[in-house]
Amino acid sequence: MSLIHRLDSRSEDFSRQLRTLLAFDASQDEAIEQAAADILRNIRARGDEALLEYTQRFDRVQAASVSALEIPRSEWLAALDGLPQAQRKALEAAAARVRAYHERQRASDWNYTEADGTVLGQKVTPLDRVGLYVPGGKAAYPSSVLMNAIPAKVAGVPEVVMVTPTPDGARNPIVLAAAAISGVDRVFAIGGAQAVGALAYGTATIAPVDKIVGPGNAYVAAAKRRVFGTVGIDMVAGPSEILIICDGTTPADWIAIDLFSQAEHDELAQAILLCPDAAYLDEVQAAIARLLPAMPRADIIRTSLGNRGVLIQVRDLEEACAIANDIAPEHLEISTEQPERWAERIRHAGAIFLGRYSSEALGDYCAGPNHVLPTARTARFSSPLGVYDFQKRSSMIHISREGAQTLGRIAAELAYGEGLQAHAASAERRLSP
Repeated sequence: MSLIHRLDSRSEDFSRQLRTLLAFDASQDEAIEQAAADILRNIRARGDEALLEYTQRFDRVQAASVSALEIPRSEWLAALDGLPQAQRKALEAAAARVRAYHERQRASDWNYTEADGTVLGQKVTPLDRVGLYVPGGKAAYPSSVLMNAIPAKVAGVPEVVMVTPTPDGARNPIVLAAAAISGVDRVFAIGGAQAVGALAYGTATIAPVDKIVGPGNAYVAAAKRRVFGTVGIDMVAGPSEILIICDGTTPADWIAIDLFSQAEHDELAQAILLCPDAAYLDEVQAAIARLLPAMPRADIIRTSLGNRGVLIQVRDLEEACAIANDIAPEHLEISTEQPERWAERIRHAGAIFLGRYSSEALGDYCAGPNHVLPTARTARFSSPLGVYDFQKRSSMIHISREGAQTLGRIAAELAYGEGLQAHAASAERRLSP
């Protein structure tokens, strides 16, 4: 297997070759789906009792009650105080930037008054309760806590409940510290599909939430799919993706490392570079070969690049933008001179990084915009997670007496056309004799 694929957009077979590399088998594992369904059914029927059983079975944690699995705020604050000073400052700085960015997304009520006195508008309200899933065990994702909890609190959500598995009782201090900084309200040491079920359906101890956000393993993803409709969910994300458009003036080592930054997530992640300069693509390929052995996650990166990674020679940057729009990547770096010029041509991308100093990794942690992004071409119709995902809108309709005379006749005419006589009668009752 080659280290990374090479394609040329001028090749007659280019479209088929690219589609083959982009193809991702999103078919669901039947065993995982069935296991998630069984767990959810059991949680819904038996609540706390089932939750305790699954926590003992999967995380090897015994507790007399679900209340005993709640991690007290004093422990979060102790975790925050116990962080190395540099790590605490970095976490607080990232949180401040994420909060500042998302405060600009907050929507507000509005209305307007028509000539006859009718008032129409919109009322914006936050969700009452949100559940945040945070992976546990060896994984530590404090950035996910910031990116999910802070927008919810900026939106005005009164209660954010975080769940995180603690295999063998191991609690991750930096994740708890992030909860303290982000404004999380409660934390439970539970995980897996059973935690999703508890959040969605509620138990004697855990009140049901209105929406569940946050990443998780295949069982968590399967559970989120199944509870959607009972609660809202953020998304069921696919493998991570990065696409880089480069004019050949950025150091090749920088681009190679940027490709690694997504490939190291897992073997199914995808890293793509588009450039019109074949010699530069050679430089990047050489940089990949030279730098890869020193990467701690070299085996994952090698598999990811070998299976789904690709360097593509394009005719020009205009074509690169067209290909990028077709792919609709999660992360798009425009590593060129005058990147704004090319950004104007981009319609579909989760996050767009402009210029050679805007590495995707900065967006993952501390730039400010959210790192929860649409994958698998869903950027064609969906957006990054934000404050708007934790607010909902209600239409406000206050019809004046005069307005009812005009609107009543219009509504009645349309209702008769649809054969809905009661609708028509309801509108006509407001008409003056």
